[in-house]
Amino acid sequence: MPELPPVPTLLATAVEALGGAARKGQQTMAAAVAHSIDTTEHLAVQAGTGTGKSLAYLVPSLRHAVQTGRTVVVSTATIALQRQLVDRDLPRLAEALEQPLGRRARFAILKGRNNYLCLNKINSAVPDEPSDAELFDAFAVSRLGREVQRLNDWASDTETGDRDEVAPGVTDRAWRQVSVSSRECLGKSRCPFGTDCFAERARSESGQADVVVTNHALLAIDAISGIQVLPEHDVVVIDEAHELVDRVTGVATAELSTAAITAAAKRCAKLVDEQEVDRLEGAADAWHALLEELPPGRWDALPDGVSPVLALIRDAAWNLRTALAPPGVSAPQGDPESAAARNQAVAAVEEVHDTAVRALTAFEEPDPAVRRDVLWLSADEVRGVARRSLHMAPLSVGGLLRSRLFGTATVILTSATLQVGGSFDGLAVTWGLPPQSANRVDSALANGAEAPSDHAAVRWNSLDVGSPFDHAKSGILYVAKHLPAPGRDGMAPAALDEIERLIRAAGGRTLGLFSSMRAAKAATEVLRQRLDTPLLCQGDDATGALVRRFAEDAETSLFGTLSLWQGVDVPGPSLSLVILDRIPFPRPDDPLLVARQRAVESRGGNGFMAIAANHAALLLAQGTGRLLRSTDDRGVVAVLDPRLVTARYGAYLRASLPPYWETFDPEVVAKALQRLTATAPTPTGG
Repeated sequence: MPELPPVPTLLATAVEALGGAARKGQQTMAAAVAHSIDTTEHLAVQAGTGTGKSLAYLVPSLRHAVQTGRTVVVSTATIALQRQLVDRDLPRLAEALEQPLGRRARFAILKGRNNYLCLNKINSAVPDEPSDAELFDAFAVSRLGREVQRLNDWASDTETGDRDEVAPGVTDRAWRQVSVSSRECLGKSRCPFGTDCFAERARSESGQADVVVTNHALLAIDAISGIQVLPEHDVVVIDEAHELVDRVTGVATAELSTAAITAAAKRCAKLVDEQEVDRLEGAADAWHALLEELPPGRWDALPDGVSPVLALIRDAAWNLRTALAPPGVSAPQGDPESAAARNQAVAAVEEVHDTAVRALTAFEEPDPAVRRDVLWLSADEVRGVARRSLHMAPLSVGGLLRSRLFGTATVILTSATLQVGGSFDGLAVTWGLPPQSANRVDSALANGAEAPSDHAAVRWNSLDVGSPFDHAKSGILYVAKHLPAPGRDGMAPAALDEIERLIRAAGGRTLGLFSSMRAAKAATEVLRQRLDTPLLCQGDDATGALVRRFAEDAETSLFGTLSLWQGVDVPGPSLSLVILDRIPFPRPDDPLLVARQRAVESRGGNGFMAIAANHAALLLAQGTGRLLRSTDDRGVVAVLDPRLVTARYGAYLRASLPPYWETFDPEVVAKALQRLTATAPTPTGG
């Protein structure tokens, strides 16, 4: 094939065709991505909101795929970005570049199998067992029935079987009635609906695509399982890369609960000897009784009595697995409905068995800093039903990513927030990459690196292409230094007074980001009595509906917690003030983060800075990034936590934020907000 036009030429063609304007940051990023693909060196790119980073990585990716015939995988963290890429960016780009590339580029979206409707399951009526809570909740059961009926009706209309196209959405419980995991699937050749299977069709389309859009969870499954889920590829682009570690950790986390063990046993009830089922149910009862006696919290060793019960669960589950179908031998086929029921039973008992084995072997390594897993016992209440579960999560995913991701493809990582404390190193070491700032072992350890000697062969570059926003002229960072430091007893009266004063000065137009839902609701309850402008709180309605109402009415304010820190995009006059109630440190009793912090300290590093401060810095950057969403936006970020300037780590956290103009003077801020309110146009509802 003849050499294709260079990336700068293709980018200029695409921008012109899409009606955009040349942006220096976008051009710089596209050139860096192309260089990284050519040299096979990994690249981390911080690209602020408004840079146009999607085109900056899609143009060189399409060029590479068309030139070489190799697929590029693009992974995102959110459904919204997946939809933007597949429904808007890629169709327009494929059309714009068809002539210079010599053909129309092909693209596809691929998700995990359980994201697609299973035609065999919906036609064979093999239901999941109800949960403990639902057995006592008639409303939950009736709601489940309504949702499943709606999914059955939708099944005859959908062309993709993709859960994300169900509107309004349904609960996870309802979706499980019409979907299967990879373990539960009969396989294309054995399934009577194999030729029409939505998941198989999506996978087939992805194998022919130049660019495949997926999510971090499926990327993790592809890496962790060792089974090829994604098509053959040599380049991976990870957008929203600041969320990669959390998403991979989520996929690698397991849970062992009484309900899961009992459900697995019930799936086998009509398929094997009753005595074998009774053994697993007896093990479930023993597990329930044992967990009720133990205090919630992290385990540093298996408590007394746990090992024998775990062994009982392991052996009972394995006996059932063998009775269903000997290992290595396919389950008897029979009719499709029976085969589906048996496959689901096999999957359920295998998961129970594997999780029990994982717990039993968790403490074989005596050094806690290099153990694979962190274990903790949780105690929750779901609809009035007490529920205790054992959780297992990886202490680190860096080694996994280094060998299974960075060791197999060229990886481009990008986000609007990748630098913490002014450096890429904080995130890099969690990805399994060596720190760039120094070659000394002590520096690597201080940043949380696992084993610097293992990193020598991994080469990567970093780049900050900046932002089209003039932060110092468009935004003010106000730290309420005069307020008391936040405590555990709820928000101080002075902080509530400060919020009221700020919202009044802004005339509404406020996004309040709180560290907990309890804090958001408490502040809402007090301030609704004081303010004469509308105040919404997360939980009043679906989050998307609340954000729309907030955007359409300039006088409305919206309070909420974590999903609003990262998921709100409201350009224009409806958002002039972002309030953060405190520095978003992780909870001090978070068992996984505490264990990771201790592991860093055991290697001589600073656990607080490597884990807690980096976690807070990323969320601060994400939260403050809600303010400026277009080049015309103006406003204030108000942080009601004086530690941002008074604590020793304050400078590190502020170095993670955009370069806003800073002040501690409440009068300066109030006058600035009043001027903005007086001159702001009225937003038009959409």
